[in-house]
Amino acid sequence: MTILNYVWATLLFHLTSCLCSVQEAECAYTLFVVAIFWLTEALPLSITALLPGLMFPMFGIMPSKEVASAYFKDFHLLLIGVICLATSIEKWNLHKRIALRMVMMVGVNPAWLSLGFMSSTAFLSMWLSNTSTAAMVMPIVEAVAQQVISAEAEVEATQMTYFSGSTNQALEIDESINGQEANERKEKTKPVPGYSNDAGKISSKMELEKNSGTNSGNKYRTKKDHMMCKLMCLCIAYSSTIGGLTTITGTSTNLIFAEHFNMRYPDCRCINFGSWFIMSFPAAIIILLLSWIWLQWFFLGFNFKEMFQCGKPPTAKQKACAAFIKQEYQKLGPIRYQEIVTLVLFIVMALLWFSRDPGFVSGWSALFSEYPGFATDSTVALLIGLLFFLIPAKRLTKTTPTGETVAFDYSPLITWKEFQSFMPWDIAILVGGGFALADGCEESGLSKWIGNKLSPLGSLPVWLIILISSLLVTSLTEVASNPATITLLLPILSPLAEAIHVNPLYILLPSTLCTSFAFLLPVANPPNAIVFSYGHLKVMDMVKAGLGVNIVGVAVVMLGMFSWIVPMFDLHTYPSWAPPISNETTP
Repeated sequence: MTILNYVWATLLFHLTSCLCSVQEAECAYTLFVVAIFWLTEALPLSITALLPGLMFPMFGIMPSKEVASAYFKDFHLLLIGVICLATSIEKWNLHKRIALRMVMMVGVNPAWLSLGFMSSTAFLSMWLSNTSTAAMVMPIVEAVAQQVISAEAEVEATQMTYFSGSTNQALEIDESINGQEANERKEKTKPVPGYSNDAGKISSKMELEKNSGTNSGNKYRTKKDHMMCKLMCLCIAYSSTIGGLTTITGTSTNLIFAEHFNMRYPDCRCINFGSWFIMSFPAAIIILLLSWIWLQWFFLGFNFKEMFQCGKPPTAKQKACAAFIKQEYQKLGPIRYQEIVTLVLFIVMALLWFSRDPGFVSGWSALFSEYPGFATDSTVALLIGLLFFLIPAKRLTKTTPTGETVAFDYSPLITWKEFQSFMPWDIAILVGGGFALADGCEESGLSKWIGNKLSPLGSLPVWLIILISSLLVTSLTEVASNPATITLLLPILSPLAEAIHVNPLYILLPSTLCTSFAFLLPVANPPNAIVFSYGHLKVMDMVKAGLGVNIVGVAVVMLGMFSWIVPMFDLHTYPSWAPPISNETTP
């Protein structure tokens, strides 16, 4: 398979070398090799992500030092801080308390669970970074999925014990035997998250994912359980991205668009926090609901009666599952000091992220006006992450020779060894490979070459130009970072709109929104990589499901551009704030 992939990539190299310069073709060749290896998993994903570090210097595209610097960005500092929070949440079982409470509120029906998680995740990503939202919510989702699976296992074990010849018709099962069976099933259904509490038993998340096909019996009782875990993971990844569309501060691509637009068209005052929210909120809601329906149908089948229990009371199995969930919650006891501190730090981190630069009011970053843009979300994450190593969780005591118990030290909320066991270094390399590819495309001129191919679009109808640019952006952002894609295309699409005498917003708005539709690959954006690290998904699972969400997203954006967005910005009129176009100008 590896040799076949190499031959295929070599043929593509010769094809691209006929269409563009040598260095552009060499970068395209590297891009094809990495993309094919990622899709086929001929090599471990994180190892494939290191190929740009080998091939770019050999082709003379980028020096080795510059390629290496692309593998550790601001995202990685943000990830480190968030993993400190995730480590403490899971160490002190706060995620289990939250998960059990949530299941008790919405029930164990996967349809309602997935919609509830998608709504809450989308709301959080409106104000927080998509990466932070996915990293914080995934441990809770993983715990919920495992609790539902464990509850069903308990009910089935009880029913099997009863029907196999129990003499007690009141279902009085021997507690010791039942407890032993429960423990065995809990061990078998032990979650395989991106981070684990047992430092001595940590293994590579990618290896777990790769071997999930042969060892699925150790992780899932049934195929339906596996499908439910896949559904939950993709719900978080996609909803965190969809929620970021809603506000200008929701994702970096929105901010890049706002900065570019205001600099190029300073006389326009139509793009602000309020107008963007009114424009994008209906689109985000429609995409969220349609994506939920698509994922439900794709993984669990589309049966309204079964999904929503229309006209049916809860079954005995569902009642038993709910009772088991309640018992598990009661076993946790009252909330502890360590859980309270972790919850407080979580809330403080979220508030600091939201209030740093909300957009509609001045945030606390204005206090550092001498250094604009220096403090980012990673600054907040590192600050809170440091506190987890400083705040004491419990005192360490010892007994003196006189028999007196004295405190001689304290144990922090998390230790470095625990943090190391939770940190997904393979995912850090995976995302770094995507950054390296984006830098190589820009340095080699491949990005400009692709962008220049858009020039002939000026002779086409406006609706077709919008559709083609949206589809192109959606495809390009799968293999290049979202900020790199929008930064590359905005300076190309703006002159194109001016040349064909069309309101620039007609083309720039859908292109900006579609830049976030990176749903196909684990490396397409950080939320995808985070949920992929939990080992439930394969690359083809994400490709198949993400293709449907991509189609839904582009269709809804096209609908919005020809309905409610038109009167908001008077898109049918060439605006006075745009530069006049002379007759000699051609697209």
